[in-house]
Formats: sequence, structure tokens, C-alpha cells
Amino acid sequence: MKKFYGAIILLLVLGSCVGPKYSEPKTDVAESYKAYMYDTLVNNADTVLNLRWWKFFNDADLDTLIQHALVYNKDVLMAASRIEQSEAILGMTKADQYPGFNLSAGALFGETAGTKSTKYNAGIGLNWELDFWGKYRASSEGARAELLSSEYGMRSIQMSLISNVAHSYYLILDLENRLDISNKTKASRDSALQIIDARFQGGIIPEIDLNQAQINLAIAEGAVPLYERQLAIAKNSLAVLLGEKPRSIIPIHQKLDSVELLVDIPYGIPSTLLLRRPDILASREAYHAQFKQINVAVAQRLPSISITGMFGAASTALGNLSASGMAWSAGAGLLSPIFEFGKNKRRVDMQRAKAKEMLYQYENTINLSFLEVENALVSIQTLKIEMQAKQRQADAAMNAERLSKMRYDKGAASYLEVLDNQRSSFEAQLGLSQIKQSLLSAYLDLYKALGGGWLSAEEEEQAKNDEQAKKK
Repeated sequence: MKKFYGAIILLLVLGSCVGPKYSEPKTDVAESYKAYMYDTLVNNADTVLNLRWWKFFNDADLDTLIQHALVYNKDVLMAASRIEQSEAILGMTKADQYPGFNLSAGALFGETAGTKSTKYNAGIGLNWELDFWGKYRASSEGARAELLSSEYGMRSIQMSLISNVAHSYYLILDLENRLDISNKTKASRDSALQIIDARFQGGIIPEIDLNQAQINLAIAEGAVPLYERQLAIAKNSLAVLLGEKPRSIIPIHQKLDSVELLVDIPYGIPSTLLLRRPDILASREAYHAQFKQINVAVAQRLPSISITGMFGAASTALGNLSASGMAWSAGAGLLSPIFEFGKNKRRVDMQRAKAKEMLYQYENTINLSFLEVENALVSIQTLKIEMQAKQRQADAAMNAERLSKMRYDKGAASYLEVLDNQRSSFEAQLGLSQIKQSLLSAYLDLYKALGGGWLSAEEEEQAKNDEQAKKK
């Protein structure tokens, strides 16, 4: 018996050593982000972990849209379903570590030499493959990592959703603003054309002035349906993000000019990105899950030991099953692969290659995340300067348009000068609107690149309570 127990302990020790040991992948992280010429952002590692989108956006209309999307967006609902699938898989793999019981019952009817016979049997069977090599433990750890990856994946989708809803929202504000500029320009040029036409009919001005006024009006008239079309498409896209069917009207009361642009986002130190971005965490757990498949594949190359048993009864009378004929049996079996033309070894090699692929994917996810942060930082810094220049351009162009019209009315300038300044003013106003939207988008890109923030005030409060409980 001592030898038997010693062999069992040896097998357990060997089983705990099967396959490579998992350790979290190490990644070199810079101490700071690249320094830019116009670095005006706030570097605060603590604050970046506590971003709140409902305070970051500070817009009641947008907050309502985001809250609706987080509940009804189809991608989020599909991600939630994937988490449920992962939870079920984890439960199944954990169950493989324990004995399986089954109930069997049967009846046998026959006749020998004119004598009829009937035999009934019933029993409970047991089948248990001992997890000496840690195959099922590795499967369970892998399934747990898959579950974490699914949870982080859902959070990544939620953060992307918040960003995409805000992107669509600000694009709608921009298009509404450009449509408003186009309508006002169209109305102004229509009035100017009537005056020019009256002057032409009176023989005061040449026909070319009339034609140039008609061209200018047509440009503004063509811009109106262009932005109407783009606005309708943007609203339809937003509706789908909200989990609704496309529709033409979404109630939005905000105006682009009233949106606060120059806000500071604390971007923290690079190492916080590894703790914050859900796509990085999801990729890490996906690598962990795949790494555990190496252990499973290694264990499949080794002998498996199964214990089987049966406890039941047999009788010629159905009513006597519980009173007579009780029987039991037990046994153990060993099954070991001997020669399968390298199939089991190739399975291990395949799982190692897959794990290597997942590790490269994890490292690439980190590289892309830093790229997104760097690009968002430089975009904000340069777009701020560009918007200031666009504002000066628009102010000067609108004033030049007003002055050239006055000069034309007094006969001090040609109509060509008026037309040129009108076009410059129209393009400058549209360009200013677009650059404002681009700056907002850059802030959104930085928010998303940093991994977002809390999904709700309730989640933030629960996290603080959990942290306090750990300290106690």
C-alpha cells in the first residue's frame, strides 16, 4: 500500500509539472509620451483612471443618447451573449474534473428450449478520468481566461460605442451648422440676385454680372441638398448605434457653437494604458487562454487513468429489484497513446504556434494603443492652433464680404471682387465648422485611446466600495 500511495503522489507531482508554466507577458513601456511642440495637455495618472463620460461631455442630449445605446445597442447585446457562452463553457470544463454518474435500466426477454425468461436490471454507473496531468485544470483555467477576455471585450465594445455615438452626434451638429450656413448664404445670394437682375434690366450693369450672381446662387443651392443628404445619413447611422431602426428625426437641441471645445483630458503615464484599455486586457486573456491549450495538448500525450464502477440490481421480477440481486463492480483502466505518426506531438506544436500568434497579437494591440494615444495628442494640439487660424480667416472673410458689397454699391469695386469675397466667406465659415468638429473628434479619439472611463456612476461607486473592502 505504501508503494501504491507513493506512486499516486508521484503521479500528482508529475501532473503538476506537465507543460510550460504561464506568466504574464512582459512589455517595455516608455516613461512618457512623445513630447510635442505644443504640449498643453494635463499629465495626471490618478485622474485618467477616473474619467467620467457624463462629465467629460457635459451635454444632456448626448448623455441621453449614450445611456440608451449602452442598453439597446445590438453589438453590446451580442457581447453580453458571448459572456454568457463563456460562462457556460467554464462551467462545463470545470465539471470534467469530477466523477460522472449515470443511471441505466433495462429488460431482457428471451426463450430457451421452450422456456421463456425475463430479466430486469437497474444500476448507477460511475466514470472518472483522474486528472493526474492537469488536463482538465488547464482547460478550466483557459476557459476562465476566455471568460475574462469576453468581459473585457464587451467593455471595449461599450467604450467604442460611447465614442462612436459622440462622433455621430458631433458630426450631426457640424452638418446642421453647415446646412444652416448654406441656407443663410442661399437666402442672401437670392436677394442679391434679385437686385442684380433689376439693375441689369435697367441697363445699369452688364449681363456678365448677372451670370456671375446666378453662378454664386447655384453654388449655395447645391450645398443645401448636399448637407441635407449627409445629415440624414448621419442620423440614420446614429439610430442604428442606438439599437433602433434608421429614422430621419432624432431630437437634438444642442448647437455646435455652444459646445465647449477647449477642455483638458488627463492622459496619464503610458503604463496606465496597460491597466486601463479593455482591448489590451482582452488580448492578454486571449493569450492566456490559448497558452493553457499547450498544457492540454501535452497532457493528451500522456496516459489517462479512468475509474469505472457500477452499483445496481438484477432480478427476474420487476418488483424484486430492490430486494434481491444487488451487485456492484469497480475497475480502473489505463489508456496511453503509443504510436500515432506524430499526431499528438504536432498537436502540441500547433498550440504553441497559436499561443505565439496570440502573444504577437497582444504586443501589436499595445503598439496600436500607444499609436492611437500619440496621434490623438498631436491632433488636439495642432487642431487647436488650426482652429484659431480658421476663426481669424472666417472673421476676416465675412468682414471683407461686407466691405466689398459696400464698395460695389458705391461703384468703387467690380462685382468680381464681391463674388470672390462671397466665395471666400462661404468656404471659410464651412471650414471653421468642420475644424471644430475635427477637434471634437480628436478629443473623442483620445478619450477612447485612453481606455474610456467609468460606464456609470453606480459602477464607479461600487468599485470604490470594493477597494475600501479590500483595505479592511
